[in-house]
Amino acid sequence: MQLNRKIYLGLALGAFIVAPASIPSASAATLKVRVDSLKSGGMIPTKYAFCQAAAQGHAGPGANISPPISWSRGPRGTKSYAVILNDTDSPKTDRDKMNKEGMTIPSTAERQTFFHWVLVDVPANVRSLKEGADSKGRVIHGKSEPAAAGTHGLNMYTTAFAANDAMKGKYLGYDGPCPPWNDDNVHHYHFFVYALSVKSLGLPADFDGPAAMEAMKGNVLAEGKLDTIYVTNPAKGAKVPKN
Repeated sequence: MQLNRKIYLGLALGAFIVAPASIPSASAATLKVRVDSLKSGGMIPTKYAFCQAAAQGHAGPGANISPPISWSRGPRGTKSYAVILNDTDSPKTDRDKMNKEGMTIPSTAERQTFFHWVLVDVPANVRSLKEGADSKGRVIHGKSEPAAAGTHGLNMYTTAFAANDAMKGKYLGYDGPCPPWNDDNVHHYHFFVYALSVKSLGLPADFDGPAAMEAMKGNVLAEGKLDTIYVTNPAKGAKVPKN
């Protein structure tokens, strides 16, 4: 369980800036977003998670496979797409209690947005990504492979693990959910797809989620999302695998 402890120590001590969760344009048309067989409000399968509930140690590694995602065609003038996955329930306060024995993160704790998947400049002729296209498993210190389509941005494990020598690195593309096992809140994960009026957002190397969201402003022709949930706390619905 040593690796699991390092994972949770990094997440507990990591700090990151508050990131915007809002959609860049309130007047854009609507895209239909589908993630495998997930329904709106459904639980993300553990195979797509970075961590999952465990009988010992509360939580352990997940398969961290990127899910299959597809979306409807953007309107005339669409030149690229962006795919974003974020968690809007990441603790902002009470972070010193994260994954600590005998402690609980209360539902009253202030929350912030955590980016799990940042993918931009997806060509206009691409409207789906296969399972595993952006992650085939957990990679300690972060994945370095180029995106199957488009350009990866840094997800926020980059900052969450920055103070943990065993885990720190550049976490590009998809890395799935890993909410604290002692959180009283169910975490809400939002798969966003944006149809954009530009082929490229022109972002520099190592851009992150907030930078992508800022660059999209004024360029969004259509947008859509699928709202899902995930937990590692059995008291909130996590299923503990049988040994």
